Amino acid sequence: MTTAVPARLDRLPWSRWHWMIVVGLGTVWILDGLEVTTVGNIAGRLSEEGSGLAITSAQVTGVAAALYVAGACLGALFFGWLTDRFGRKKLFMVTLAVYLAATAMTGLSFSAWWFFLFRFLTGFGIGGEYAAINSAIDELIPSKYRGRVDLIINGSYWLGAVGGALLSVVMLNTNYFPKDLGWRLTFALGVVLGLVILLVRRHVPESPRWQFIHGHGEDADKLVGSVEREIEKEKHEKLPPPAGEITIHERKSIGFGLIAKTVFHSYRKRAVLGLSLFIGQAFLYNAITFGFGAILTTFYGVKSGHTGYYFAVIAAGNFIGPLALGKLFDTIGRRVMIAGTYIVPGVLLFITAWLFDRGSLTANTLTACWCVVLFFASAGASSAYLTVSEVFPMETRAMAIAFFYAIGTAVGGISGPLIFAQLTESGVPGDTALAFCIGAGLMCAAGVVAAFLAVNAEQRSLEDIARPLSQTEKSGGERPGSGGGQTPVGGTAG
Repeated sequence: MTTAVPARLDRLPWSRWHWMIVVGLGTVWILDGLEVTTVGNIAGRLSEEGSGLAITSAQVTGVAAALYVAGACLGALFFGWLTDRFGRKKLFMVTLAVYLAATAMTGLSFSAWWFFLFRFLTGFGIGGEYAAINSAIDELIPSKYRGRVDLIINGSYWLGAVGGALLSVVMLNTNYFPKDLGWRLTFALGVVLGLVILLVRRHVPESPRWQFIHGHGEDADKLVGSVEREIEKEKHEKLPPPAGEITIHERKSIGFGLIAKTVFHSYRKRAVLGLSLFIGQAFLYNAITFGFGAILTTFYGVKSGHTGYYFAVIAAGNFIGPLALGKLFDTIGRRVMIAGTYIVPGVLLFITAWLFDRGSLTANTLTACWCVVLFFASAGASSAYLTVSEVFPMETRAMAIAFFYAIGTAVGGISGPLIFAQLTESGVPGDTALAFCIGAGLMCAAGVVAAFLAVNAEQRSLEDIARPLSQTEKSGGERPGSGGGQTPVGGTAG
């Protein structure tokens, strides 16, 4: 089959249709941030007598958090595989439904085992969201805007974190809600917001890129045609002709063995890049956010009930970073910006560690330092998701996102806390400074890797960045190995 669908999608101007994609798919990250932050902040309330749930604070922040992380890792891998096999739309509807049901059941918890089970299932749904949605967004958004949109959407997690931090202050106030009701209503609010997103998401179409490779070429052509007519009517002008065509062998499915071989053999340097970016940002974030409450209360005497305000400020800095820097990833370019948003925050965190160790910071100035570090680091962390969602072939995209997300989440949610818990809670300034330095060092190392291996993907078609496995030799487009020195994959995936 010869098609111009990719070129037709990439030459579209920004429109109301694209806004619908962003709202329908991207806003779930806000729910994720709201969910994780809220649970962390209500841990103390859940352990109090009269909360309606027999559970300790350590179980909420330890066992329940670990199960949420495990669920996210497994959900990403499971739903990522299904997304590449059965399509983006089916799976991003299923994963949101799983999230909504599990969140609702969490709010009805009557026992610790029930709470643990549905925290795991909530993570399972959220992990699947990362794979299904990142692949769909990158395939639907024009190449000119892909970088900034992807960064801002992934960074919107922190907008939810701001809401979660402030919401917990209100919902846990016993002047407004009883002890056994306020925390349940926070989960109910998440369900309500998720249902609103579900209503919008119904109108988000299947990825035409997925359709034409998996034997639905006519549906892809019809869908893109309807979008083109809608946009021409909105803009009151004719669209320019598409830049080119590709020829592919339509396939119903791609074997897991071929996916693994493609990602880890044919694109091994890009795989090293993806792992470096995810591990670097995971350790930096855990060095700061995992023990931020303990650091503020231990070293500066901040009341535990007031740490939510500090976290809201840090979360705001995290969201502003991708919002302000996102456009530069499409203009200055991926290599410079990815390397910069890893190395700069790493260096700044080294400086913060030095100032902290010598006692030069207060609670406010330390928070200010964190905000500056995370302003850059948040854009870098979001660029990790952008990178793995655009530098591998179409047929492997969701599974690649799932794998690297699972590795990053496992490192951040398991290894990070084990390493940083004792360092940040010991009460010794040198130990906490060491935690900062570990995160900073790995972040800088990932930035150096990006400086050498990052792919110049800005404003380029996904098919040009990584040739589809189903594409034939007579098609135009760049061979898979370009931009990173990888061994090319054979043109025809038989």
